[in-house]
Amino acid sequence: MQVREITENEYLEAMKLSMYAFQYKIPEVDIPARKESLKNHTILGIWDEDDNLAAKLHIMPLTIFMKDAEWKMGGIAGVASYPEFRRNGYVNALIIESLKHMRNSNMIVSLLHPFDISFYRKYGWEVLSEQKKLTFEKANLKFLETQTGFIKRYSRESHNEEIEMIYQQFSTQHTGMLKRDTNWWKKHVYNEDSQLAVYYHSSNEAKGYLLYQVKDRKMEVEELVALDHDARKGLWNFICQHDSMVETVTMTLATHDPFPYFLPQPKVKNELAPYFMARVVDAEACLLKFPFIQENESLFLHLEDTHAPWNNGSYLLGKGEIRVFKDKTGSQCVHPPKKGIQLNINSLSAILFGYKRPMELFEMGYLKGSKTEIDLFEKKIPAIKSSFFDFF
Repeated sequence: MQVREITENEYLEAMKLSMYAFQYKIPEVDIPARKESLKNHTILGIWDEDDNLAAKLHIMPLTIFMKDAEWKMGGIAGVASYPEFRRNGYVNALIIESLKHMRNSNMIVSLLHPFDISFYRKYGWEVLSEQKKLTFEKANLKFLETQTGFIKRYSRESHNEEIEMIYQQFSTQHTGMLKRDTNWWKKHVYNEDSQLAVYYHSSNEAKGYLLYQVKDRKMEVEELVALDHDARKGLWNFICQHDSMVETVTMTLATHDPFPYFLPQPKVKNELAPYFMARVVDAEACLLKFPFIQENESLFLHLEDTHAPWNNGSYLLGKGEIRVFKDKTGSQCVHPPKKGIQLNINSLSAILFGYKRPMELFEMGYLKGSKTEIDLFEKKIPAIKSSFFDFF
């Protein structure tokens, strides 16, 4: 089978496959705009013997924050095939080719929203973050102490730079958050019913926002970002101001958000579920950019990556430097290394994004090495928190 990039003349065929596989309809009037948006994607496809598109995969060139650093990321989306071509290895071929393409394009990590976590785990992606969904009944809407700040409401049309700055400042406190430009905000964050409330300190400094919609006596908070606890309380009080309009409030939050701990009655329905997945595409580039805490002792990582063989090898984490010893093509090590930590690309991805700590993975059997080496690895990894809000 041959994998090649889909050309602009073939965009309509890619759209038809998406509509069939994901069971939706693009209105005729929206097709030109949809075709235009696809120009920003790399779309890999496979054709059958009659030159009909059988399967495809989209790669979106995006950027994420790794704390205050920015990393190039390949967003995987639109993975689909017609049912008559499934289980023929087409998606497998597309995923492997996508990894090569992302590496050649300097996209050192990749994110995706999985239809099945176990499926993408086979290819090296691992859970990046979780979302928690809180459900408040009307009786839970109790005001906290009066804040000195105030609220201003905005919409897609009145969206401004202040909102983007709040999001960016929050993003640089986490790993994995998508870098959004104004176009992304207007096309992918807001929907037709969205409203956005910004909390300002008494000094007129914007310190938090919530993106929400209210209808059918329900308030749905899609994003809540607070840069300090005063903003968090101010946004909660704004939610409580809707007590005459709603019967329930649902809030989708980052895993690490302290809601509802500080509320007078924190016993509310709390659902936690994995959300996006992430993968290291280029291990050497990631390890060189990662902000390790430097220790006096060096540590070997012996990495295995079945689907991106350029990552296979040993990496020596020293004082302020990374030395790489790549596996030779076709060579096989009969005896496992006696020194260092053995891990696969899934575990490395979970650790570098801050979703899991080395000791957690060691206790579950995903890392192999001595307790002393695991302790050293723990010391080298800073305290970081992964998070992701968007969808693609």
